[in-house]
Amino acid sequence: MYIVDSTVIVPEGKEQEVIDIYRNRSKSVDTQTGFIKFQLLQNDKKPYELTVHTIWETKEDYLNWARSDNFKKIHELEKNYPDQELASIVPKVKKYKVVAN
Repeated sequence: MYIVDSTVIVPEGKEQEVIDIYRNRSKSVDTQTGFIKFQLLQNDKKPYELTVHTIWETKEDYLNWARSDNFKKIHELEKNYPDQELASIVPKVKKYKVVAN
């Protein structure tokens, strides 16, 4: 398995807005080959820190998604979000290969 975490620091007071965006996400990733699971995590001690956590069967499956037209479309929408403060957030991405479970 392969895990990708994308963490953002959300401007104070806008946490719920971002959570709602993800609750209403397009879910196009859900049909991608090798996709297993999506979760949005909120740091218990820092509620303004949100992490998109995805699980994939293989690294190649994730890379195929990241190179896909659907991925590009979704991330273009993020850049054009009306709230420019949210649109300008740059995530910190970490990738992990599962070596034991």
